[in-house]
Amino acid sequence: MNGNQDREQSRRSRRLWSGSAARWMTVVALSALSGSALTIGLTRVSAESHHVAQPKPMATRLVGQPMTIQISSDVTQAVRKVEPDVVGVENYQLVSNFFSQQSKLQATGIGTGVMFYKDDKSAYLVTNNHVVEGAAKVDIVRDSGKHYNAEVVGTDPYTDLAVLKVPASVFKGVDAINFADSDKIEAGEPAIAIGTPLGLDFADTVTSGIVSAKSRIMPVQDEATQQTLDYQTVIQTDAAINPGNSGGPLVDIHGDVMGINSSKIVAQNFEGMGFAIPSNEVKVVAKQLMQTGHAIHPALGIEAYSLTSLPQQMWPDVPVDYGVWVKKVTSPETRAAGLRSNDVIVGLNATTIRTMADLRTQVFQTKPGDTVTLKVYRDSRLVTMRVKIGSMDTQLTTGDVGSP
Repeated sequence: MNGNQDREQSRRSRRLWSGSAARWMTVVALSALSGSALTIGLTRVSAESHHVAQPKPMATRLVGQPMTIQISSDVTQAVRKVEPDVVGVENYQLVSNFFSQQSKLQATGIGTGVMFYKDDKSAYLVTNNHVVEGAAKVDIVRDSGKHYNAEVVGTDPYTDLAVLKVPASVFKGVDAINFADSDKIEAGEPAIAIGTPLGLDFADTVTSGIVSAKSRIMPVQDEATQQTLDYQTVIQTDAAINPGNSGGPLVDIHGDVMGINSSKIVAQNFEGMGFAIPSNEVKVVAKQLMQTGHAIHPALGIEAYSLTSLPQQMWPDVPVDYGVWVKKVTSPETRAAGLRSNDVIVGLNATTIRTMADLRTQVFQTKPGDTVTLKVYRDSRLVTMRVKIGSMDTQLTTGDVGSP
C-alpha cells in the first residue's frame, strides 16, 4: 500500500465513543483501496463429555456411476439475482508530482455500486458519497473487467449517498435491482453482502451472515472536516464487509436489496459489526438525486457551532455549558421569528440540544414547512420562539466530473 492509499485510509477513519465497551472504537468508511496483514487464529475446541456423536453417512456411488451434487440454495439464487447489477466504482483524483510540478489522474480509491434504475437511454447506480467525494473522474467496472466512464448525477453527504449514470447499453439485458421494505426486516434473518473489497482482484466478493440489529444510530461525518453532520439510523450486520464494500448492496434471502453498505467498526477484539443505510431511505434520496441532482433536507437557516467546540473566551454570557451557538441567521423566516446572532439554542420542541449533531438530528426529523419550538438562551434569559423550517439542497462533492 503506497503513501496515498495510507493517507486515504486514514482520512476515511472515524472514531466514536462506546460507553458500554468503555473504549474508543473506529468506524471505517469502506471505500479505501488498501491492503492489510491477515492473521488467522485457531480456536481449540475441547470435548464437554465422553459422548462422541457418530458421523453422518457420506454420500456413496456405485463404481462406474457419476455422482450428482446439488449446489443450488436460496443464497446462491439471491446472489444470481443481484450480482449482474453490482459494479466496482473507481475514484480518480488529480495527483501532483512534486518533481515535475505536473498533475495527472490517478485512482485513489475504490468502492462498490449497484444499478437501481434503467430506462431506454441511461442506467443509474447508487453508491456512497464518500466513494466518489473529491473525484475528478469516476469509472465503473463490470464483472467483465471493462471500465466505463460514469457521470456523477448527485451526491448527499448527509446520508452518505450518491447516484451515478452510464449509458443503458452498459447493462444490456440486465434488470435493475428490487428494493426490500427495510421497515419489515427482522434481526436474525439472512443478510448477504456483495462488493469489491480490497480492490478489483476481489470484485464480486459474496459474504453472508444475518441482520444483527435492524436499527442502530451511527454518526455521519464530513470526510473533509471530520465534523459529525448527523446521526443516522442504520442496519447492523455480521456479514463480512471490508474496505471497498462501500456502496454495495446488503441483500435479503429473496435477492432484494435491504440496504447499502457504508461502514464498519474496527477495534481490537471486535469483529462482524458492519452497517448499511436502510433501503427505504436509499429509495427516497436516490430518486431525488436522480431526478434533480440534489437531495432536499429540512433546514433552520443558520450558521452555528457546538458551544463546546469554541474557545471559552468566545462563549456568550449564558448560564449553560452546552447548546448550539448561533454565528449567523441566514433564513429570513428564522430571522423574523426572532433568532439572533450570539443566541445559544438549548432545545427544539421537547428535546434538549447539546451539540450541533443533536440539532441536525432533530431538524432532519422534520419536513420543510413544519413549525418547531426553539428554546434559546440570550445572555442569561431563556427565550422561546416558534420557527418555520426551511429547506436546503445538497451540492456535488466531486470535482468537474462530466458526462460519459
